[in-house]
Amino acid sequence: MKEKTDHPLHQEIAKIAVLSPNASRLLEINSKPDHSLNDIIQLVKFDAALTAKTLRIVNSAAFNLLQPINSIDRAISFLGERMIVGMVIAESAGEVFQKGLPGYESYPGDLWRHDLFTAFASREVAKYAKEELEKELAFTAGLLHDIGKFVISSHLEGTAEKAVKVIDSGEASDYLNAEVQFSGHHHAELGFELAKHWKLPEAIQEVIRYHHEPSKALECYKPLVYAVHLGDILAMMSGHATGSDALQYHLDGAYEDYYVISPVELTKIIADTETQFRPALTSLDNSQEN
Repeated sequence: MKEKTDHPLHQEIAKIAVLSPNASRLLEINSKPDHSLNDIIQLVKFDAALTAKTLRIVNSAAFNLLQPINSIDRAISFLGERMIVGMVIAESAGEVFQKGLPGYESYPGDLWRHDLFTAFASREVAKYAKEELEKELAFTAGLLHDIGKFVISSHLEGTAEKAVKVIDSGEASDYLNAEVQFSGHHHAELGFELAKHWKLPEAIQEVIRYHHEPSKALECYKPLVYAVHLGDILAMMSGHATGSDALQYHLDGAYEDYYVISPVELTKIIADTETQFRPALTSLDNSQEN
């Protein structure tokens, strides 16, 4: 019997370029609960390309500042950690986020928009945690949760309509199960393999692996995984999906063990997320074009 790593999908993962050293370092810093914004500033200010991009973003039309910001310290303080993380991930892993997903019948950029909305929504959800949860880590985990779709998409090409049919008929419990039926794998599993290849922090690996099955996550990571689980569902509800799998997953009601969120507060989370998402999307997209 062949080893799992001999499967063509796992061989493809091994060929995907690793994250840049500064991207890896930034994610490592971001995953530590005791880090400060100054740790981010120190990383960015000694990288000329990151500094230039940060200043370009903060002075873009999306933020409509009355006076330009020329200090990297002020720029990062204004933008916040999440925008810097978004910029670095977009720069380092653009190949993954910007390509179309033919297996899901979605267009170039759809994955990036879905993940960015999920990131902001996950951060908003984290504010309602029963116990303290690192909000910036929830943002980063949300941004990376669906990277497995990039890997599996071409192997699902032509199956989108069939996947919805087997879910409607009850032959598959959700889109994750349908993916297994048609390819032998699902995107969360392959995303986890890519996360290991990229050497992402363990907390983010756990989110990627279990964002549709949060009850299976290690107990210490469940609050974080449930934040992204909810953020992902809210992104799809808001029309920011990745194609044929939109709203084809179950909401795990056990999130209530970790969060106190009323229906009114869910509506507020969506509204607040939309407000943050639009300027961030514009500025980050523009930074990629320059």
